[in-house]
Amino acid sequence: MSLDRILQATVKAGGHEVRLVPGRRIVIVTPAGEREVQGPEQTPSAIDQLLAPLLTMDARQSLVAGRAEWGFDVPGVGPVRARAERRPDGTFATFAVGNASHPSRVPASAAVPPPAAVITAAPRGSGPAAEFEELLRVMVEMKASDLHVSVGSPPMVRHDGDVKSLPGRAVLAPADTERMLWPIAPERNREEFKRRHDTDFAYEIPGLARFRCNFFMDRKGMGGVFRVIPSRIMTAEEMGLPKEILQLCHLPKGLVLVTGPTGSGKSTTLCALIDYINRNRTDHIITIEDPLEFVHENKKCLINQRQVGEHTDSFKDALRAALREDPDIVLVGEMRDLETVAIAIETAETGHLVFGTLHTSSAPSTVDRVIDQFPADRQSQVRVMLAESLKGVVCQMLCKKIGGGRVPVLEVLIVTPSVSNLIREAKIFQIPSIMQTGKKYGMCLMNEAFTDLVKRKVVEPQEAYAKALDKTGLLSMFKKAGIDTSWAPTEATPGAASSPGS
Repeated sequence: MSLDRILQATVKAGGHEVRLVPGRRIVIVTPAGEREVQGPEQTPSAIDQLLAPLLTMDARQSLVAGRAEWGFDVPGVGPVRARAERRPDGTFATFAVGNASHPSRVPASAAVPPPAAVITAAPRGSGPAAEFEELLRVMVEMKASDLHVSVGSPPMVRHDGDVKSLPGRAVLAPADTERMLWPIAPERNREEFKRRHDTDFAYEIPGLARFRCNFFMDRKGMGGVFRVIPSRIMTAEEMGLPKEILQLCHLPKGLVLVTGPTGSGKSTTLCALIDYINRNRTDHIITIEDPLEFVHENKKCLINQRQVGEHTDSFKDALRAALREDPDIVLVGEMRDLETVAIAIETAETGHLVFGTLHTSSAPSTVDRVIDQFPADRQSQVRVMLAESLKGVVCQMLCKKIGGGRVPVLEVLIVTPSVSNLIREAKIFQIPSIMQTGKKYGMCLMNEAFTDLVKRKVVEPQEAYAKALDKTGLLSMFKKAGIDTSWAPTEATPGAASSPGS
């Protein structure tokens, strides 16, 4: 089949691109994703034969040097934008159809493109960031959560918790990552990256999404990780947050912590809580984040969002200043050092509702983590302060859902008078027992949440077991609930925790 016929078939199928990749069948890209055309896998010689009649003289010379970009017209298709690149394993080529600009009409001085890190569809935007923005669009269309750009690997995404390569993408060289990433960084972050070799910021494609961006340097060169921040805020009701968690949003003062490992959805939960307050209270909210992720518009509340490094020097500086800014609710994006934790507790004690995050694996360990950040001679005082100010801890992680997607698993600690006494008396190890008997207050241990999701056939039991910290306890709960455990090992994983609060 000639390439003209393939392009015509692509247009009829609603596609916008054809890809020639050594080792794969001919690929057609449509809004629904990639589709391989029936036929043999493409060899380097087969691709060269398909390209030969389409290459202009200038394009042929450019391709000998390594890469070429040119345009031509196909009956029934219209203008086609072609790109090709010579690599050690053969020639890679793409043909974009539709509304792509016709390179042959561009002045000769501008006709030679920058080195291509990957073969992609024609950028929907223009300018130096267009090539990278196309990767972000692909990630959003796949419903992936993160994009990884790293030297020595093709672009990769995290989809339903698994990291996988984007199909048909080339391995990136150091020059490729720098060319792709550098245009999207603000000047302040470029300077910070040159000085520290890592930086964080937010990037937005209007109408698509915002992205939390991190640039870093490793032994191979410059890399980046980009997390999707949906432009539409998911509400607490859509997330199915229990009413006991929502009741924490109505408190006049206190400290509420949302914890969990990196990538567990803490930001999404906090965003839903702030949105809930925004819709149900008439107060002043200040958020302190690094970087700004979800953007909140004023509804019933006045919201001021400050970014560390741009609007303030640090979390602790912004927290100190917040006390003079008449807030009712303060969100601390990350309680990453002792001074920030101390000011957050003091802020909660002085009549404000404070939300914060920590990277801990359970609700009881969160209490220990806060206290252990302080020197031994201050811990007794901090226990008393925390016993008075802490109102709730939500610890979460994400599990793969049956049928695709991910679902949050929530461990909830509501600080009742009995829990406050245990904190004050340094008996944190007894908190899991209180949580087991505190269901009427909305408390729930992680293993109980796992078991509920498995019983409702939202999560596979093997997935819950893989994520659980207390594997022995979870298997015991499965057996009591009548859930099949014949797949499980005869003994719990060595080193697995054996107490509910571990």
